[in-house]
This record gives sequence, C-alpha cells and structure tokens, in this order.
Amino acid sequence: MFRSHINIVVLAVAAVVARSQTVPTFQYHANGAVYSIVGRDPARGGTTRIPVIVVPVALQFASQAGEVLDATASVPELLHSPIFASFPFPGQASTQYSDAMLRASFQHAGDWHTLFEKPDVIETVSIAVPPEAGYLLNSKQGGALGIADINFVQRQLFKRVGKHPGSLLLAITNNTAYYVERDATICCTWGTHGTDEATGNSFVLASYLSRAPAIVQDQDVQPLTEQIAEFMNDPLHDPLVPVEKGDQTGNKFPRWRRPAFMRPGDQGPCGGSGVATTYFLLEPTDTNRKNNLPFSKPFVITSGTSTYHVQNVALLPWYTGTGQTYSFPDATVLTEPAKPCPTRIAASDINSAPKPQSGPRNGHSLIGYYTGSDRERTLALDAVSPQWDVVIVAFAVPDHHAPEGTLRFQPPNGNSPEQFKAGIAGLKRQGRKVLLSLGGGGQFFTLDQAASIPVFVSCVSRLVRDYGFDGIDLDFETPSLMLASGDTDFRHPTTPGIVHLIAALKQLKAQLGSGFLISLVPEGPQMVAGHVSYGGQFGSYLPIAYGIRDILTFIDVQDYNTPPLEGLDGEIYQAGSVDYHAAMTELVLQGFRVGGQNLSYPAIPQNQVAVGFYVEETDVPTVTASMRYLIGGARPSGASYALRNSGGYRSMMGAMFWNIDEDRSAGYGFSNVVGPLLHSFAVRPAP
Repeated sequence: MFRSHINIVVLAVAAVVARSQTVPTFQYHANGAVYSIVGRDPARGGTTRIPVIVVPVALQFASQAGEVLDATASVPELLHSPIFASFPFPGQASTQYSDAMLRASFQHAGDWHTLFEKPDVIETVSIAVPPEAGYLLNSKQGGALGIADINFVQRQLFKRVGKHPGSLLLAITNNTAYYVERDATICCTWGTHGTDEATGNSFVLASYLSRAPAIVQDQDVQPLTEQIAEFMNDPLHDPLVPVEKGDQTGNKFPRWRRPAFMRPGDQGPCGGSGVATTYFLLEPTDTNRKNNLPFSKPFVITSGTSTYHVQNVALLPWYTGTGQTYSFPDATVLTEPAKPCPTRIAASDINSAPKPQSGPRNGHSLIGYYTGSDRERTLALDAVSPQWDVVIVAFAVPDHHAPEGTLRFQPPNGNSPEQFKAGIAGLKRQGRKVLLSLGGGGQFFTLDQAASIPVFVSCVSRLVRDYGFDGIDLDFETPSLMLASGDTDFRHPTTPGIVHLIAALKQLKAQLGSGFLISLVPEGPQMVAGHVSYGGQFGSYLPIAYGIRDILTFIDVQDYNTPPLEGLDGEIYQAGSVDYHAAMTELVLQGFRVGGQNLSYPAIPQNQVAVGFYVEETDVPTVTASMRYLIGGARPSGASYALRNSGGYRSMMGAMFWNIDEDRSAGYGFSNVVGPLLHSFAVRPAP
C-alpha cells in the first residue's frame, strides 16, 4: 500500500509560503522529499472541510466587437457536479471527486475525508480582454472558443475579488483555452491553479465547457476536475513565476516522461518536474500536441439522472514511484509509475543517405534552417543534403553588451570564419542560396531608437559581405517587435521598433543591391493571427511584410508555433493537420480582414510564400499531402478545408523546415521525400 511507503509528518505553519492565506494543508515525506497536500494528515483521520467561493467570469473580447463568453449560466450545473455532489467512484462509497482522488492516493479506507463545503457564489466578474491579450474564434458550425493570456486573466481576476483567507476560490470561465508566459505560441491549457502571488488566495481557474465548438473534445467539468486534482496535490504552486526562473513554491518531483502510449509514435517527451506538465499544467494522461487544445479520454460518471465527464489524473504514487495504483478514477489508464526523463536524447544511427539532386532546379524550393549540430552530431555545410535549395544559417543574435541594433555571429562547430565562408561559397556554387537568420527563439531584439538604424544596417551589411551570404532572414520572435498600444493600422505603423526596422531593411536593400534577399519567418500569432486580433504580438509582422512588400523575397509562417486559429471559411483549425496548413497558408495567399479593424490585408504573391514545418512536430505524410494540396490542388481524402483556389497555387515557393540538422539525424526522412516532391512539380512561373 502507498501509505506504508510514506512517512507523513506535519511541519510548522511558518515553513509554508503564504500558509496564513491558503486552505489547510499537511506535508509528508516521500523518497527524501517533502510535499504539501490539501487537507490533513491521513493518520489523524477525521474530515477537513474546505470553504469554497465560486466566481463566475465573463470574458469580453475586444477583438471581436466586444463579444462575451460568460460562465454564469454554467454555475447550476457546476454545483450539481461531482466537484460538490457525491458520486459513486470505483471502489469507494459516494463522495466528491477530489476526496475520492486523495483517498485513492493514500489507499485510505477509514474515516478520513477532504471535502468542499457548500460554496458561496459571488457576483459575476467581468474582464475586458484587449486585442493583445486574446481573441475569440467562432465556428461556422456553432459555438465560440476563447484563446486568452492566462496571466492577464488571473491578475485581472484578483484585482476584483480581493483576499479570502482559508477559502478556495473556484473561478470558472466559459469555453476558453489559455496560453502562458504572455506568449500565444505556448498554448494551450484549460486553466491554472495554486496560490495567487498578489493576494495569497488559494484558487483554481478553469473553463466549464458548454456548447463548445466541435473542435473541443473535453466536456463539461473535465477541465475543472483536472485543475482541482492538481491543486489538491500542489496547493502552493505559483503559476505566475516564469518557468525558466524555476518555481520554488510548488511540489517538486524527479523529471518525468509523458507516457509514450498516450500518443502513438511518441517516445515519451519530458513532462516536467512538478504536478502536471511544465507551462500547460496538463496531466500525463492528456494526448494533445503543443499548441492544440487539451484532450484526454474522460471518465464518465453518473448519479441518478446526472452524467458528467471528469478527468483521469495521475495519482501521487505515479510521481513518487510508490504504491500500486497510479491513476484515478480509471486505475487502468496508468499501470506503472513515471519513468525518469533523460538529460539528453541519444543520437540514433543514420541508416540512409541523402538523395542527390536530379535535374535543374524548378523554382519550387526546399528551405531549411542550419544550426550545425543535432543530438550530439555535427554537420558541416558541405555535408548538407543536396535537396535543400535554400539554407538559412541560424543565428546572428542580439548583442546586449553593445549599442542597440548590434548583432553578433559565431560560426558553429568550432569552424573558423574562413572555413565557414568556404562552406557558404561551396553551396552557392551548387546553385543554392544561403541566408543568415537574425534573432531566433528566446532572443530579445529591439530597434526602438532611430539612432540605432545605422548601427543595425552597418552590422548586418558587414556580416553579409564578410561571409558571402545571399541575404538575411528575420526571425525576431515574441516578445520582440510587439505592437504598441494605439498602433492599429498596418499600413501606417507607429510602433518605433517596427517603423525603424522597415526603414533599416530598405537601407540594406539599397546598399547591397538587387540580388540581396530578405525573408521573414513570423510565428503564427505574429502573422495569420492578425485575422482574429491585432495588437501586441498578434499581427506584429503585418506592417513589416507590408512595408517591405516591394523588396520581400519570401515569407514562411511557422505553422508549428501557433495556437488554434480561424480560416477564411469561418472554421477553427489546430496546428498539425493538412486542414490547418491549407487554411493558414491561404490566409497569406488570399489576404484577409484584420481582426477588430475595418481593414483588409492584401494577398502576398504566391511566388513569395512558403509553408513552415517543424521536423519534430510533424510527419512526412502530413507534409506531402499539404504540399500536393497547396501547390497541385490535390485535395486529400478527409480534408475539410476547401481551398478557394481549387487548382492550387502553382507558383508557390515551397516548404520550410526547422531544421536541416534534425532531418539528417532522422535519416533524411523529410528532405529525401519532400525535396523530390517539390522538384517534381512543374517549373514555377517567373514572378
């Protein structure tokens, strides 16, 4: 039994952060670590009753003319759910969901319970969501879905409800998924939980799903039970502490892998070191991809005429490796404890060779980013597969010890500048283009001062000339280049960093001549999300692409760094499918109405458009089907999105991948298939 493996101890109140404000907690030792849990020591028996305040939340989305998602109507259903009412759980007498979960964790059959009291329901809290903090998606088949910044919503919520020591605030939103770290590329979760940093309140914030769009697979209280279960196991978690800084307020476990069987073909990526996954607070039982909506097979529970869907969750024994039961309510979902997460993925043997380029290049390009190494393998420039037509070297990064606008570049793998220049020249002799990418994920770039324009121009032109690059690629990701408040017209931007960057790119083109290439690789929120909202990161590349439209070589939106979005057909799509790639690419190819504005963004010529894929987050069949559809017009069976140009876009540039190195480590699985496919299409018409 789990309890026999744990030495439970009650520690001093002063040892718990914000203990005076939180609900009652006890602490126990397991495997030499100390964990805080809601309730009281099971050895003491008895019942702990937790006061609960239910807070209905109405989110008003400015990006969609103030449309509102209001959870008020879901409160009666919530109060009759297993969160507050007694339901029969496997192997237990009828009780509440969280009580049954704790009893399953500790294998406790005696008189020990942790119960929510009958809640007080307070007046609905209305929160206005500005364009930069989220957007609303409306499915043509019915139902609306909100996508919002959970940090923003949490802070706004607790500005209004004040402090409630000793109670659990259960805040419910309606049909809203969230992104974290103020970055919509880090999506999606149904909610959060823990101790609010400003008020010390114990809280759970999550969505009740009612009449949601068909794309949503979870149902009714499932998101709420997921966050409640995690709160019971980690009540002192502080969700506003940035992950990269380390959250020292919550329970910590050895880093664990997500079960491989939950996603076919998945080798068990790291989930984190806390209760639920890093960033998204998802359960090990959840099966969704990054940037997709959470989904897990629910446990359906019935009492009388009431039926609800609750979350199957990992029990404490799953994390600690103690006990015999690892999941609840369905004990068969997880049948063994968590496996440790390796510090480094071992490099696999490469059992295949790159295919040679056959025949002259046809204008359809396979574009790839080059870093020089992957999984402890190095890759020289002269060993890059001949299938790659455009090689983008990553990265020249901002130098924060030099004047604003300065970037520095160091050749990878210990190459000297002379060796790397020779490698670039070799690729160019083969008829390939080599670009230098500026920025990169996690790099913060600004060009806020007009005086920084000549610094940027001088630095970039020197790197291009010295190394012999054909041009540059702009990969300034969030939080770089955020649209400032009041900047609402992409045709006439007022955000200094964007205005200055456009001016700098024009100067570079004038200095380096007609052969100088410029590409843009925006994240999804920075480009196609401008269809549903314009502000902050949403649509931040629209004024850049528009401002340099006469000198732009190509744009390839990252289809992998993007939350759910709406296509021109009025339907909602998630990353990772042929439908998504078709719908998002056609936004660029056809143009679109800018969210919240009476402006239409013009189409970008198809010979300047490529599709962005991530080797580790897609598969060859999805990529090939997407390219056959977009370029050749061959709609695959099962695709629901219908291209407006049913014959495809014959002049489209092609496909971009992050990255060349990972493709090589995977045995050239993408370049050996997608390259020949692109090169098999008819010659791309000249611009």
